[in-house]
Amino acid sequence: MEFSQDDFDRLLRFEHARKSAEATYAKDPLDADNLTKWGEALLELSQFQTVAEAKKMINEAISKLEEAMVLYPTANAMWSIGNANTSYAFLTPDLSEAKNYFDKAADYFQQAVDEDSTNELYHKSLEVCAKAPELHMEIHKHSSSQQTMGGESSPSSNAKGSKKKANSDLKYDIFGWIILAVGIVAWMGIAKSHVPPPPI
Repeated sequence: MEFSQDDFDRLLRFEHARKSAEATYAKDPLDADNLTKWGEALLELSQFQTVAEAKKMINEAISKLEEAMVLYPTANAMWSIGNANTSYAFLTPDLSEAKNYFDKAADYFQQAVDEDSTNELYHKSLEVCAKAPELHMEIHKHSSSQQTMGGESSPSSNAKGSKKKANSDLKYDIFGWIILAVGIVAWMGIAKSHVPPPPI
């Protein structure tokens, strides 16, 4: 996978956030906000990994977010776990297995909506999650048809190149979804940090 300068900058930023959260955790393992930030950083970093490594990193993100939820459940942490489960589902080719992750994501998105019913992003995430299995089928169907077409119509060396391209295209489709979800997380974090204090 080739990185643009923006990708590289994001990679460095979230790797720094991950290391910072890890150091903070060593000093204070009961800081739920730090655990949430750690989980979100891992989710961002998963975009720069191979599929196998991304799944491993997403599982680690879910673990950190669940740990944060035990300490202090927040709508943001619930929403982030929903995003992590959605991301994992899109990386899982088998629809029945992926559906389990989509169902978990929907549960967490619903909890986030229940916790903060005024947040439109939580409502939209829940709505989009309901359509995710259909999108999953399209992405994986598109990928397998590209692989089949590439394999049948090309000599073996070109077939390998086509298969790599199809796998790469699939990965970019999947990570497009993940980038959208995590971009929204980052935007929400920035928006929260720029909210002016209430008048006294």
